[in-house]
Amino acid sequence: MIQPVPALVGALAGMILGSFLATLILRWPQGRSMLRGRSACDGCGRTLGARDLIPMVSAMMSKGRCRTCGGRIDPLHGRVEAGCAIIGALAIGFRPDLGGVAWALLGWVLLTLAVLDWRHFWLPDALTLPMAFLGFTIGAWATDVAMGDRIVGAVAGYGTLLAIAIGYKAVRRRDGLGMGDAKLLGALGAWFGWQALPFILLLAALLGLAVALATGRAKGSTHVPLGTFLALAAFPAWLVTMSIMA
Repeated sequence: MIQPVPALVGALAGMILGSFLATLILRWPQGRSMLRGRSACDGCGRTLGARDLIPMVSAMMSKGRCRTCGGRIDPLHGRVEAGCAIIGALAIGFRPDLGGVAWALLGWVLLTLAVLDWRHFWLPDALTLPMAFLGFTIGAWATDVAMGDRIVGAVAGYGTLLAIAIGYKAVRRRDGLGMGDAKLLGALGAWFGWQALPFILLLAALLGLAVALATGRAKGSTHVPLGTFLALAAFPAWLVTMSIMA
């Protein structure tokens, strides 16, 4: 049962971190610094004050517009802040301990990777590699997967998609799978163990196919953000695996 006070703490932490992560998602692919320079309106360049930077609240009060020029504020800010708040509330609300903190960190990283891959087909090493490290360390508080299974999962996850990428390129003479996808699946293996990988891949493939069909882009040449679907498939696939092993 979810505990209200820890859930509130997790939601507030998620909102605050989500504000930073949204800025990271918007600036990083453009080569802009996330740490230098104060936040400013993309339309008029006005430096944003404290009342403009309250996660979720500021955007709602200004109706998603800059108070000076009326320019539209990218709705990604509010969506990422809300997503991180939900992740924090659920993770820490259900598990108000180090395990819940570990789940929250994993969820926040996966959300960031999912959006980056969806928007830019990019899964940066600066996120996937630390995520794998966390799987071998604080991941032990989130799951009861044995260290041996984590190691096998990391190697198998990375190796499986690496082999597919090499095979595809050998046959089609062009790249068909990014190494970021392989590193992400390896990182998920470090968190959940090798047992969860078949379910993660299957669910990710089904999600990708469903989205491609729904958008009318189910063609051989269509770019699909596999990392986005791997991130979305991670948690429910792990639940299925744990129920089977129980």
